[in-house]
Amino acid sequence: MTTTGMIDPAALPGLVDDGEIDTVLVCFPDLQGRLMGKRVTGRYFCDTVMDGTIEACDYLLAVDVDMTPLPGYRFANWDLGYGDMSAVPDLATLRRVPWIERTALVVCDLVEEGSREPIEVSPRRVLRRQLERAAAHGLTVKIGAELEFFLFRDSFEEAREKGYRDLRPHSDWIEDYHILQTTRDEYLIREIRNGMDAAGVPVEFSKGEAGYGQHEINLVYAEALEMADRHAIYKNGTKEIAAAHGRAVTFMAKWTMDDVGSSCHIHSSVWADGGTTSLAVTDGDDPRALSPTVSHWLGGLLAASRELTLLFAPNVNSYKRFQPDSWAPTAVAWGDDNRTCGLRIVGHGAHRRVESRIPGADVNPYLAYAGVIAAGLHGIENEIDPGPPYSGNAYEATDVERIPSTLVEAIDLFAGSAIAREALGDDVHHHVLNTARQEWAAANRTVTDWELLRGFERL
Repeated sequence: MTTTGMIDPAALPGLVDDGEIDTVLVCFPDLQGRLMGKRVTGRYFCDTVMDGTIEACDYLLAVDVDMTPLPGYRFANWDLGYGDMSAVPDLATLRRVPWIERTALVVCDLVEEGSREPIEVSPRRVLRRQLERAAAHGLTVKIGAELEFFLFRDSFEEAREKGYRDLRPHSDWIEDYHILQTTRDEYLIREIRNGMDAAGVPVEFSKGEAGYGQHEINLVYAEALEMADRHAIYKNGTKEIAAAHGRAVTFMAKWTMDDVGSSCHIHSSVWADGGTTSLAVTDGDDPRALSPTVSHWLGGLLAASRELTLLFAPNVNSYKRFQPDSWAPTAVAWGDDNRTCGLRIVGHGAHRRVESRIPGADVNPYLAYAGVIAAGLHGIENEIDPGPPYSGNAYEATDVERIPSTLVEAIDLFAGSAIAREALGDDVHHHVLNTARQEWAAANRTVTDWELLRGFERL
């Protein structure tokens, strides 16, 4: 399909001269999948940065969501002095940002200052490594993402002042597929859809989801690295567009115990011949049959998803989403178009694919996609048979493994995972594990409203 919004790097100097572009966002993803970087004047970008780098402090790959430097990292710490790293623009990602006046954006790869060696723990590099593994098998991996979020009538500032209590969802009733209510939301959702399209992030559709004020916007599938970039831009842009309208959105996995959570269902497919030949197509007469490659890919996801859950559910809050009968899975089982399973086969012909329903909307897309690919390749390399599909309600199944129910359980599984260590490498394995352990340590020392309510007077 035609993708609008992308900028030919050769054309950028002319756009700067004409005043169409005066600022370039030079960005890279951090450990949470957020876009970090600098605003660079259009002229300076063309003269210096386009064929060069910008510098950033390496602590950006060793902080939590509060930007607090965390202990325990080998890559960056106080003893090493928190030096610089270099961000190299990937000019294939250069695009307009239509919701910000006269602004373009480029995504960067992070390299060591001086040596220009890739920084292995940087999220974009983690994903690139798994794509290199796939390429060694002659495979191209394509990803489609379903991203859910909640929309509120409050602004971000109002929500913060209220302590994130008594927020007003944009709908007073569940708006799943509901045209009337989504028409009321359309002043904002339309701007997000069209803004993304105009920024080189093609959108399939939007729809109301299963919560109060909840929406889903599906992005058109693409090669995995391109999709991860689009995913990060989409989340960042959605918040910026909402803020411009005085509205708040959240991509938390579970923002309230009284409503459903928000997922990031990841659809993966494997292709040959440089991404032109789908390996989902079989020679037989059964349209539901899986090719050996796709079957093994599914088998790998079935075998490895528990051990790699940290990549799909990275925060304490992530695990609040996994509840029975909640549309979020609890079973590591696969089904043929069965939404009660953590893994679902869906689609037809060349577009037949594996959907992982495990990830939440809070994932870092680069790490989550890397986890899907690592699991799939584990299946291909070991020719893992997924067995027959689960038929029935997997929430009630007694003979299948369960998705970890807490961050602590996921940490233990990831720490002992030979699959994770082999696929990601020791440095990345340690980095991800330390991030999760620091997340749990922060949560474990926090006194919550729930504890105060239960214990302040009655204990």
